[in-house]
Amino acid sequence: MTDRLRDLQPGTTVRVLSFNSTESEGAELYVQQVTRLGLTPGTTFRLVRRAPLGDPIEIRLRGYSLALRPYEADALRVQVIE
Repeated sequence: MTDRLRDLQPGTTVRVLSFNSTESEGAELYVQQVTRLGLTPGTTFRLVRRAPLGDPIEIRLRGYSLALRPYEADALRVQVIE
């Protein structure tokens, strides 16, 4: 089962399963960018916090923090592991 990152609570650990379908050129560019940052299928990360209005979402992976906008978070197919 996959979950939406924006619906999860801070402190949740998840694993990236894949990226949602990328039909537009902008979406493909986004996938390339986050892949370069280490956010690849199989990577685990922790949801650190969400800004008061939900934008951005901070995650912690591979020793650094990364902020994602809600539409960027929605591009990730994730599975809760903790």
